[in-house]
Amino acid sequence: MTAGPGAARPDAVVPPAEVRLDITGMTCASCANRIERKLNKLDGVQASVNYATEAATVRFDPARVDTDRLLETVAAAGYSAALPAPPVDEPVREDPEAALRQRLLVSAALTLPVLLLSMVPALQFDNWQWLALTLASPVAVWGAWPFHRAAAVNARHGASTMDTLVSIGITAAYLWSLWALFLGDAGMAGMRMSFDLVPERGAGTHEIYLEVASAVTVFLLAGRYAEARAKRRSGAALAALLELGAKDAAVLRDGAEHRVPIGQLAVGDRFVVRPGEKVATDGVVVSGSSAVDLTMLTGESVPVEVAEGDRVTGATVNVGGRLVVEATRVGDATTLAQLGRLVTRAQSGKAPVQRLADRVSAVFVPIVLAVAVGTLVAWLLLTGDATAAFTAAVAVLVIACPCALGLATPTALLVGTGRGAQLGVLIKGPEVLESTRRVDTVLLDKTGTVTTGQISLVQVAGHPDTLCLAAAVEAGSEHPIARAIVAAAEAPLSPVEAFASQSGIGVSGRVEGHDVVVGGRGELSADLAAVADAAEAAGRTAVRVAWDGEVRGVLVVADTVKPTSAAAIARLRALGLSPVLVTGDNAGAAAAVARAVGLDPERGEVVAGVLPQGKVDVVRDLQARGRVVAMVGDGVNDAPALAQADLGLAMGSGTDVAIEASDLTLVRADLDAAVDAVRLSRRTLAVIKGNLFWAFAYNVALVPLAALGFLNPVLAGLAMAASSVLVVTNSLRLRRFRSAAARV
Repeated sequence: MTAGPGAARPDAVVPPAEVRLDITGMTCASCANRIERKLNKLDGVQASVNYATEAATVRFDPARVDTDRLLETVAAAGYSAALPAPPVDEPVREDPEAALRQRLLVSAALTLPVLLLSMVPALQFDNWQWLALTLASPVAVWGAWPFHRAAAVNARHGASTMDTLVSIGITAAYLWSLWALFLGDAGMAGMRMSFDLVPERGAGTHEIYLEVASAVTVFLLAGRYAEARAKRRSGAALAALLELGAKDAAVLRDGAEHRVPIGQLAVGDRFVVRPGEKVATDGVVVSGSSAVDLTMLTGESVPVEVAEGDRVTGATVNVGGRLVVEATRVGDATTLAQLGRLVTRAQSGKAPVQRLADRVSAVFVPIVLAVAVGTLVAWLLLTGDATAAFTAAVAVLVIACPCALGLATPTALLVGTGRGAQLGVLIKGPEVLESTRRVDTVLLDKTGTVTTGQISLVQVAGHPDTLCLAAAVEAGSEHPIARAIVAAAEAPLSPVEAFASQSGIGVSGRVEGHDVVVGGRGELSADLAAVADAAEAAGRTAVRVAWDGEVRGVLVVADTVKPTSAAAIARLRALGLSPVLVTGDNAGAAAAVARAVGLDPERGEVVAGVLPQGKVDVVRDLQARGRVVAMVGDGVNDAPALAQADLGLAMGSGTDVAIEASDLTLVRADLDAAVDAVRLSRRTLAVIKGNLFWAFAYNVALVPLAALGFLNPVLAGLAMAASSVLVVTNSLRLRRFRSAAARV
């Protein structure tokens, strides 16, 4: 038999694929657990289902499973799944909470008179209970239908979730009321009721629970509506990030501008960016100069100057002159798309603390059902009071719903990672949060991390013409030192004749009648020798400039320290971290930079002269001594150390290799971003633990009260809804997180 065109060859190695599925129909963390278990039972599948994002991230072997099988598996579990819809140019703005809001408002309007009639004896006219039944019935049936439907679906699959508890509680209260009205004494004219915080015992068959059935429904609908709104707000930062991009671009074709949708841009296309417009995609400036505002992408408030040859990033805003940019990345390859994927991956994953909560939720519902049945039986055996037994059992069912437990972690992750994206801090996965809590040592690469990574002229000594003559000759060289000297000189430069370059020595040429040599080894006067010696002692480079056979000046160039580095290192110390500078440069240069940023070489806070493998050895040595190590770097040579470290932080201005090897990506190319990354990760983890504490404490404290008959079912419903809202509101506090630099 011949394999079809789509079949994989038996000897071919098929790389694993990853897909995101949008899940509908989940109502609690137990639903997410069920779907996750079903998917993970498939051969070659690793799935993580997130209740807060209503999505599943699935890694699978295409040779054994396809996406259709994944969708069928979710459907077989009783839920709906779909691949994410492709983006459209004009998205339809739908209100995702409209149906839930309508159900809540109608149910609340019908429930209010039922509550008043049931709680205020003065309002109870003859046969008021039948009006209460008329008003409460639509609430208990139609208003609570989402709970009933989900409970029925789960029951068909032999499972129980939060909805099972809610549905049983509401149904039991409603059916008891029907029995009391039609078969008991509650339907008689002149029946009166009063509301008690602690349920009345021995009330008999004249007691009805219509207000319980309807009020619990309204409270839970309100809690679910608040959850839905909060979850949408939690993910707003990611949505805003993904919507930053331009919608179209002015592409240059045949010498004319043509407005085309962003999706039609191709690598190599040249497009115009006018002042005030967004850069359409990642590219290189081919003409023009301007300032580009990076605020939306990195949080930087100061625009960055760009000119011909500089790289620009899509979604940033041109605030100066006209630019012509050649596209180098389009579509899913752009920086913006990569950032979106990083944030989505982090929000879709699960931290260890969340997996603990998931395991608890999975067994919690059956335990609660058993406790409710045990409560009912115990009350009947001990008191013989069916009303008290029923009331206590319903209160247990309602109060025990593990909504808050399921929302505790994912909502904090949503808000924390979204806020991080706004500040230029991208957390690759939830497990990273645990690492930031344990880290005690941070290794800092020097070039590009603590320093700018760009050589600049820092001192001119000797003859006044030293710089202009040297720059004129160096204009013909591409060496980094030459570019630094030319950049520091005032244009226009004098023309050069007989230019020559000798590798490892320097350049020479004739300028304004002088034979100029830059970088030679000529003898220095006492004054110039002192300047050169001081520069080299500080780890800088002294360049000799000679003309007409005599060294007449010295130019000192150096890799300058970033202005934020010293303050950022002080903030790292304040977080309890021990900073160490690690670099391949010589000891003199490393020590000079270290002192400039507040590090002490004498205390072992500098490791110099190490190759890339040497940086890995430094990390391993510290780990062997019991230290938990973070590494901050930006180059290819930092990638092995970033991967070896307990926590790797890559500067977003660095290489793709470094970013791929890291746990956290810092879009802002300064150390303050590293401080923010550690602070935000620790704050997010603290919020998660706070949420879990309150969720656990709530259930542990109130379930026994309900079982002992000290909690009215109406108050139980209100407390359950309030606990979920409390957890989500606590998570939303992370939206107010501010950068450490902004707080100074």
